[in-house]
Amino acid sequence: MIGSLYSGISGLKANTSAMAVIGDNIANVDTTGFKASRVSFANIFSASLSQSSLQIGRGVTLNDVNPQWQAGSLENTNSATDLSINGAGLFMVDDPTNGIPYYSRAGQFEWDKDGNLVTPDGFIAQGYTLDPVTGAPGNIDDIVLPNGTSAPNATQNISFGMNLNSDAAVGDVFTNSITTFDSLGSEAVLDIEFTRSAAGWDWAVAAVDHTNPAATSGSTGALVFDAVGNLDPAASSPANSNAPIVVTGIGPASDLSITWNYLDATGASDGSITGYSSESSKTAQSQDGYPSGTLQSVSVDEDGYFTGIYSNGSMIPFAQLALADFASYSGLGKQGSNLYAESLTSGQALIGPPNSAGRGTIASSTLEMSNVDLGTEFVEMITTQRAFQANSKVITASDEILAELLNIKR
Repeated sequence: MIGSLYSGISGLKANTSAMAVIGDNIANVDTTGFKASRVSFANIFSASLSQSSLQIGRGVTLNDVNPQWQAGSLENTNSATDLSINGAGLFMVDDPTNGIPYYSRAGQFEWDKDGNLVTPDGFIAQGYTLDPVTGAPGNIDDIVLPNGTSAPNATQNISFGMNLNSDAAVGDVFTNSITTFDSLGSEAVLDIEFTRSAAGWDWAVAAVDHTNPAATSGSTGALVFDAVGNLDPAASSPANSNAPIVVTGIGPASDLSITWNYLDATGASDGSITGYSSESSKTAQSQDGYPSGTLQSVSVDEDGYFTGIYSNGSMIPFAQLALADFASYSGLGKQGSNLYAESLTSGQALIGPPNSAGRGTIASSTLEMSNVDLGTEFVEMITTQRAFQANSKVITASDEILAELLNIKR
């Protein structure tokens, strides 16, 4: 009967540990990125009686506590730096005190005072730095906000949607203005005067930036239309070519060299300039320059690219998230604070960008919630409680039998 007492004790110990796991799951039902654990039991080796095949077990032991890595549901948030992973992979973060890498499914990030993308505990998110010119990814490093000012871009191309009245009298003038930018981001207003001629419309850049009288341009040309009002590139000047405009004397920046585009890739009119019998008017215009701008916000796409959005309308990618994949997620070591560490049983981290080599995509403004199923946990709690009670009954019954055995002497 002593053996049955120890079997009952083993059951109490195993179910006590199981209840601790269930309690931990329930306690973390609202923890971002938490993965529920499941316990498994194993019987303790049996003892054989004499030489027979009769074997009696010696109880139970807690065999394993296995985390369940199924994805939790996604909750929408209002922060672009709240990130979740659709698929495999973990975020890679570094401890700023010692540079040790850790991994997490909890993507609750924010920018700190130094511009680092950090977890609530100050661990810095890791990713690929992007070349500001080519956008090519570089080495894995801390994800940091870019400089708060974006560089200006000088205007190189302009275009208009415009009609020049074919019924206008010779000598009539129509003025068209467009704001362009030099390499320092300063505005330069181009006033293009169109003068009706016998053949069509002559044009000249008559004034550039009214606040800077020294700015000049000798750019001139002519637009000639066919019988149905379409631009005739061969008869126009320059012939069969988009018009070049050169602006000089605009200050400390270099001179502007601009192409006025109104022909398509084949050299024919793209339809933007017409000569119909209706009032001369401008219906659209575009240019590709912009001034310097200040950083307004940051967006993150499904491939993990961080893009700075500036006040001048430019959108410049500056970093890409790095995700880590493992041969065995169950082998990762829990470190607390939603963090995991690489171990011998997990294998080495396979690091790469999102949406590559089986890694998941990134969902911005969402957080992955705990995958704890309360219904399942409550059922497990009931069965564990009953198992504990049953094992305590084994101990009680064994004690009573031993008491009766001792009473035989009387």
